[in-house]
Amino acid sequence: MWVKVCGVREQPTAVALAGLPDGDRPDAVGLNFYPGSRRCVEPATAERIVAALDGAIEPVGLFVNASLEQVVLLQRDLGLPTLQLHGDETPEFLADLRTACPGVKLLRAVRVDETGLDELAGYLESCRAIDAVPDACLVDARVEGLFGGTGQSPPWQVLAREYRTAQWPPLLLAGGLGPENVGRAIHEVSPAGVDTAGGVENDDGDKDLEAVVLFVRNARAAADRKETGLSAEKPDD
Repeated sequence: MWVKVCGVREQPTAVALAGLPDGDRPDAVGLNFYPGSRRCVEPATAERIVAALDGAIEPVGLFVNASLEQVVLLQRDLGLPTLQLHGDETPEFLADLRTACPGVKLLRAVRVDETGLDELAGYLESCRAIDAVPDACLVDARVEGLFGGTGQSPPWQVLAREYRTAQWPPLLLAGGLGPENVGRAIHEVSPAGVDTAGGVENDDGDKDLEAVVLFVRNARAAADRKETGLSAEKPDD
């Protein structure tokens, strides 16, 4: 179970996360470069965060409708192994990014509501036609006028019913996840990974280390139960 904590904004937070024991440490952290987000981080700060992670945690650069030039520049300057596209980026944009940044993993964020996954199916078909299928799809809730970070969950039942796991890229579940519900989400949706931001923040918007550890533990415990075929009445205990 791949676990990502998005919206890390400060070097001390990165130091603390990287210093956690293996079992309590997230696999990745998200660096948000979208100016419209309260979690946006400046490139100079992002550089210090990447250095603090020291290879223990994978840094993921998050972009919303940024230019190809901006994404490529930051990817190269920071040595980002993974990029997350959270806006209206076209399949052609993904193809251009693959050419410009060979070997870099691309996560395509998609917003889903009760209407289903037909839009996603069409998008992935277009990607496949030009050899630009993303490495994973990060699924968030669709909220009109917003690109994510709303704290709302996509419809889990729709994902469980309609996501074509055998044909589509791995599903990374985001939106409204915290330590208290991540186990239930994994039990119901069976994602390849989970992503949280506000679900592990305190009232000041800073990452709560205890909440992060609990989120990681609950996610991995739920994944282990799923893998062994066990079900728990209280999957987040």
